Amino acid sequence: MLLKTLRPAPFGAAVLLALLATGAASAQPAVDAASIARGKRLFMRCAACHDTGDSGAARIGPHLKGLVGRPMGSVAGYGYSPAMKAQSQVWDEAQLNAWLTRPAAVVPGTTMAFIGMPDAAERKALIDYLRTVK
Repeated sequence: MLLKTLRPAPFGAAVLLALLATGAASAQPAVDAASIARGKRLFMRCAACHDTGDSGAARIGPHLKGLVGRPMGSVAGYGYSPAMKAQSQVWDEAQLNAWLTRPAAVVPGTTMAFIGMPDAAERKALIDYLRTVK
């Protein structure tokens, strides 16, 4: 009896490599474009104090470019409150959701004047947008 040696099909391997290279196989959940667009509109409320542009300049608050995945209180040169400087968490979706719900509950002693965003759908859309700002 002849045994056939199994080898990955060249096409299948190429597809897998393409998916990995484009990030399509990443662990991040897919986000719909409408949610990102809504989040961008909602960010206009934040833009009075925060920037997401390439300059990385702080306004009243620290810049938010590259926020997701960044340690809390870590923008160089920004004058964080002692309470925020003492944080060791990283900004992820869960942390941002809690923060946007009520910042003072997450970091008592924060100097951020924002009271919070009670609408869960708005928070999700804003977080979806912030994930795209890299």
